[in-house]
Amino acid sequence: MAYVLAGGRGSRLMELTDQRAKPAVFFGGKNRIIDFALSNALNSGIRRIGVATQYKAHSLIRHLQNGWSFFRSERNESMDILPASQRNSEDNWYMGTADAVFQNLDIIESHAPRYMVVLAGDHIYKMDYELMLRQHVDSGADVTVGCIEVPRAEASGFGVMHVDENERIIAFLEKPADPPAMPSNPDAALASMGIYVFETQFLFDRLHEDAADPDSDHDFGRNIIPKIVAHGNAVAHHFGKSAIRSEARSEAYWRDVGTLDAYFEANLDLTNIVPDLNLYDREWPIWTAMEMTAPAKFVHDSPDRRGQAVSSLVSGDCIISGALLDQSLLFTGVRVNSYSHINRSVILPRVEIGRSVRLTNVIVDRGVRIPSGLVVGEDPVLDASRFRYTEKGVCLITQTMIDRIAA
Repeated sequence: MAYVLAGGRGSRLMELTDQRAKPAVFFGGKNRIIDFALSNALNSGIRRIGVATQYKAHSLIRHLQNGWSFFRSERNESMDILPASQRNSEDNWYMGTADAVFQNLDIIESHAPRYMVVLAGDHIYKMDYELMLRQHVDSGADVTVGCIEVPRAEASGFGVMHVDENERIIAFLEKPADPPAMPSNPDAALASMGIYVFETQFLFDRLHEDAADPDSDHDFGRNIIPKIVAHGNAVAHHFGKSAIRSEARSEAYWRDVGTLDAYFEANLDLTNIVPDLNLYDREWPIWTAMEMTAPAKFVHDSPDRRGQAVSSLVSGDCIISGALLDQSLLFTGVRVNSYSHINRSVILPRVEIGRSVRLTNVIVDRGVRIPSGLVVGEDPVLDASRFRYTEKGVCLITQTMIDRIAA
């Protein structure tokens, strides 16, 4: 059974998560972030899935109902949506990632899985979990932890594993100031991906122990994994061994899109001629909720009023009416009106862009109405006074910000 932890807000995405949890944030033209973990599980042959939700869960739950309701119990399949509820006490919130599993042990027991794959629901990657499961069984580990190599200078923002030459974890450090180096590479460290494999009964025992500890944060990274490292057998699984690559020689792709800059860059990477993340791979598809939409349409063909797109992704039900798109990504149902120029921008669903608009390096939230004549991305001081402005010069535009300008 795969158990996806999808309750986090993702506060570094600022206003993008005001109305939705981070796993429900749109990505790649038609997906949500959580679709990657769920698709990896499905493509890996896992047909029992639970999703723990908490913060602003309505958008996420609606997406799961619309796009992931095809599991059939008569085929021994299930998709359980597990919001925080008053199950064990009057405190109705999950107190930590481990508690988010502990509060639903009865539901897990009803499916009787032998192994549990615990997943974070907020990263972009393709991975065959079956290969990690095989390593776990063959090694006899108590827990197998998915990990990715990162430069030591960047590793202090992760949970970092110190491993020996046999990949056994000898220390698990949460966001250390001085991350331990890999035995084979002194310039790199092994960072946790938030992916864990357990034998189910072993996990249940550890969760019961943790729940009885009043000093615990009830968190996998802070409590469960360090205790197993100290008193049991924890083994690292290198992401490169099970990553699904766009090409045989390409690097393993994994992104934490937890900041506006990282989110922007990961979306725009998809407009490259050969992106590192292949969304066109029919052997490892990313499943999602499918809307019934008309094809994208480009209209008008005069020198100053031509509907066209260059190095861009344009989703269904978009109409580009006498406007130019350049290295941009448009989600479903976007309207771009005449004489507008959209450059290096990520436009979320159902946005309407007026005439003679110029947008550069922007993210536009769902359903925003961009007034005619608006120019963003050419005056950093003005942009920072009106919109959310990042260190790398990306602007996030929401309807509230637009309304503030109009007032």
